[in-house]
Amino acid sequence: MIKYPSKLNIIFDKLLYCGAKPIIIGGFIRDYLLNIPSKDIDIEVYNISSFSNLEIILQEFGSVNKVGRSFGVCKLTFQDMELDFTLPRVDSKTTIGHQGFDIKIDPDLDFFSATSRRDFTINAIGFDVAEKKILDPFNGIEDLKNQVLRAVNEKTFIDDPLRVLRAVQFCARFNLTIDKPLLILAKDMIKNNMLDELSKDRIFQEIKKLLLKSKKPSIGFRLLKKLGAFKYFSDLQTINKENFNLLLSAMDKMRSLLAYDEKTNIVLMLASICYNFDAAQITNFIKRLTDEKEILTRVLILIDNYPSIDYIYASGLKDLQLYKLAAKVNINEVLLLSKAIHFSRNNNIEIAVKKRAIELNILNKKMTPILRGRDILTLQTSSKYKIKPSKEFTIILNKAYEAQMRGEFTSYSQALVWLEKYLPKEIQ
Repeated sequence: MIKYPSKLNIIFDKLLYCGAKPIIIGGFIRDYLLNIPSKDIDIEVYNISSFSNLEIILQEFGSVNKVGRSFGVCKLTFQDMELDFTLPRVDSKTTIGHQGFDIKIDPDLDFFSATSRRDFTINAIGFDVAEKKILDPFNGIEDLKNQVLRAVNEKTFIDDPLRVLRAVQFCARFNLTIDKPLLILAKDMIKNNMLDELSKDRIFQEIKKLLLKSKKPSIGFRLLKKLGAFKYFSDLQTINKENFNLLLSAMDKMRSLLAYDEKTNIVLMLASICYNFDAAQITNFIKRLTDEKEILTRVLILIDNYPSIDYIYASGLKDLQLYKLAAKVNINEVLLLSKAIHFSRNNNIEIAVKKRAIELNILNKKMTPILRGRDILTLQTSSKYKIKPSKEFTIILNKAYEAQMRGEFTSYSQALVWLEKYLPKEIQ
């Protein structure tokens, strides 16, 4: 018996009333059997002739998204859930790539035939809502128990090169061992350059799942290396054994420290992989995954600044050094990177730096500047010093900010006094 959200019964009852047969399949069933909470629910609907008929039935329950229809998917937003409905279909490979398939709906397909197109046995387990029974034509439950990842159909597995990366992230997420036939098959697919058929975005999506959803992403990276996939990441391919093991340990440590939004988490994970690279290598590695300039910039800044943590601590935790660091990088993020890299030592250094950063209110932000451009303009109304907004403004404000960091003023009134003294020296 599989327990699913009871609020779905109103939809299932309507489908059954209309003569359709809903079967929950895929990730939700797999995760349930592994005692992992999941909100992703895929429902395959049998005994219904077309997507149009399915949409008519579903539209009373929420917003129906037809965008995925060409890929055999109908999405329904129901309360706080995103549900994917599919009809039994046959996929025929027509061209290279992840989406190079001709999809034909076949309402007369039986469950075995419909699920034979799926990637892994652990994703081909279904639950018949009407009969309240588990359907497992490819022994996926046994594979879960034995912690083995097997392909449903080795002949059709090669039709989609993305499955190689899915295999890697599933092994890492669920602590599975890839079985020998699948291992050989995946190696051959990589050797034959089939990953070249995938877009950069699709590769990045799978790498993100590997890094953010695995408790030990090192499992996936070891498997990538074993499969020969580092040919796509030349900078990883050249790392010696000792540094590779250090990288894996830093990566796993960082994964245990994550507590931010997805983008920040992926920046931190990528920084834990690249910390031993130079700027050119970092850029090359990140650009192999994504064109998002923000990610590259943040990774570069983090790696450039993490050595400052040890230096600031050794120098006696001077406030000016911490203020300057906060002006360049999020201190809490750089502390996490330092902890991940120095995973084998105690955290006394990071703890001390964090404590002082909290006291200065700069752990996750830079010190708020007291003086701004408008203050210079206001001062000019009663001053003989006339400065138009220009590069001079930036120079003055930077000097003011540095003076504030040095403690030369701590209030707005003191800042104005400082500014009046500063301007005559700078403006001739």
